Amino acid sequence: MDTTTLDREYNARATTPNVLDILAEYRTRTDAAKAVLDWSTHSYGGTEPERLDIYPAQATGPAPVLVFIHGGYWHALDAADSGSMAPAYVMAGACVVSVNYTLAPVASLDRIVEECRRALAWVHRNIAQFGGDAARIHLAGSSAGGHLAAMLLSPGWQAGFGLPERPVAGATLLSGLFDLTPIPQTHINEWMKLDAAAAARNSPALLPLPSGLPVVLAFGDTETAAFKRQTADFAAALRGAGCMAEVVSPRPGSNHFDLIFDFGEPGNPLHDATRRLMGL
Repeated sequence: MDTTTLDREYNARATTPNVLDILAEYRTRTDAAKAVLDWSTHSYGGTEPERLDIYPAQATGPAPVLVFIHGGYWHALDAADSGSMAPAYVMAGACVVSVNYTLAPVASLDRIVEECRRALAWVHRNIAQFGGDAARIHLAGSSAGGHLAAMLLSPGWQAGFGLPERPVAGATLLSGLFDLTPIPQTHINEWMKLDAAAAARNSPALLPLPSGLPVVLAFGDTETAAFKRQTADFAAALRGAGCMAEVVSPRPGSNHFDLIFDFGEPGNPLHDATRRLMGL
């Protein structure tokens, strides 16, 4: 594709006229969740952005854990925008963790990935204090968060962070970016500053893949062909590596941004597929 076409294909906001309203709703719904649930913020690193919002399990005994990583093309949004799904999963018996990280361009993508790895290691060591079971961590992320979650699925880095070889039991990837090699040719690189080597080493589709892991994937109905292809290709790659990868059919009219609401809505196929993987 030429640069103009790539820009159009990877411009998620352009596919959603009411995107600013949806982004505002992220914060509104997260505030509403915090008003009805117990929650607390904890640091997993040495800077202010390196923090997690934790919504403890209300179930008796160790509960499955949902760890969610927000999107925003690596340069927008916050954990404070990323708790809309917490009520549904907590009420179903899970512990929910929303991961924050340093945004680009302050942080490079290499640093953002490292922060998310440290966040997962912190959760693994500490989640029992909040009623969670470290053996039943389900990782999820949307858009750039889907990319970051997929990076955490790739094997080979875990031992360096004190984690077992397979620290998660499953994952849900919402309209993620899994092959970043087109990104240096788009407007996104104004803040990401990726060269070809950085794009390749941060592309989950180009890295070793997990095997035997159950993964749910989804994209919005109105998304561009590039986003839909990224999900379809990564799902096929996961299956080829021996994973059980299910692509949930999009809700008619759904978009790149309101997938998060589907994810937190009981009765929605995306929500229900995730609950099944979590044993809820």
